[in-house]
Amino acid sequence: MKSILNYIQGDKSLWAAIFILSLCSFLPVYSASSNLQYIVGSGTTTQHFIKHASFIVVGLLMVFGLQKINYKYFGAFAVIAIPFTIIALIATIVQGTTIEGASASRWLKIPGTGIGFQTSVFAAVFLMIYVARYLTKNRETKITLSNSILPLCLPIFLIVALILPENGSMGLLITLMVLMLLVIAGYPFRILLILSVFIIASITIFIVLTLSFPEKFEGPRVETWKNRVERFTNNKPGVEDYQVMNAKAAIVVGGVTGVGFGKSSFKQVLPQSTNDFIFAIVVEEGGLLFSGFLIFLYLFILFRIIRIATKIHTHFGTLLVIAVGIPIITQAFLNMAVAVNLLPVTGQPLPLISYGGTSMWVTYIALGIIISVSTQIKSEEELAQEKKKQSEAVIEDIA
Repeated sequence: MKSILNYIQGDKSLWAAIFILSLCSFLPVYSASSNLQYIVGSGTTTQHFIKHASFIVVGLLMVFGLQKINYKYFGAFAVIAIPFTIIALIATIVQGTTIEGASASRWLKIPGTGIGFQTSVFAAVFLMIYVARYLTKNRETKITLSNSILPLCLPIFLIVALILPENGSMGLLITLMVLMLLVIAGYPFRILLILSVFIIASITIFIVLTLSFPEKFEGPRVETWKNRVERFTNNKPGVEDYQVMNAKAAIVVGGVTGVGFGKSSFKQVLPQSTNDFIFAIVVEEGGLLFSGFLIFLYLFILFRIIRIATKIHTHFGTLLVIAVGIPIITQAFLNMAVAVNLLPVTGQPLPLISYGGTSMWVTYIALGIIISVSTQIKSEEELAQEKKKQSEAVIEDIA
């Protein structure tokens, strides 16, 4: 055990939380994957279990590899990745409306391989890193609207505009996280207000146009968003009511101790029981005790994120941890809020628990970046010694 721990760097507590949360995902995924076998007609529970295990192993290896990379390189990588990300998002939209029943505007298939990945989740993390780097590089520069339109506002607008029509919840989540990062970094309030008004106005105009001229906008899912909100606020009957109704019933049946792992009766009737509504299966089978433990793990990860962000001695390190870390926790609680009917259906998976490759791997990448930052945290004594050496070097240069 000690030999294994020697290879693990950075925040050991965060490593432990990631590992435990990953292990906890096996039980609900294995149970709920029977829905994919018997209802959807896809694979077997054993095949899905092995596939999920492979996702986790690859994800943990990603974290292990990223911990060894100096976090300062991630900013430069994001600058290079942003143009390719925009091209990938455009390609995702252009390729069509559906691919084997899935939304092509969310998934990009690599020609000749049969492999697909969700471009929006990669775009989200790259954009957040890019914004963190921009804010760090221009920390001492007087920021005006004119000098920030091209390097900051344009990438944000393009990425959100390309994601929003087919993945509204992801587009809104990215927008809110970017604005949060700008506020934390002390971005000028006047420019922030102008940017916020412009984003809100653009989204409003887009929604009005798509609702007014639906024949001109066949792809966007604005009508779906409208129906979800109406069903949530007015108890309008529909598919989402069926999802939420079964999710709430599963939670009630679970009670304090749960019905036992693998014994869920709602996994066969609840759509997206392996993904968007997996928290309902978690509560049904594990009860308040197991679901409460998962909530504790997410809150513990949040605590470690905040601690690393406040302990790292560089401005970029602080913003980077917040940029890639806070969206993970936000997404987790969005997923749980939907399951208990506190929010309309958003389609956001439960990080590290829901079944799936792209979203899970991006979460591992984000956590790997955070651990990379944690490896560079220095004690007060080390910082004092560095400052002393720098002062001595300056004196020697003067002499």
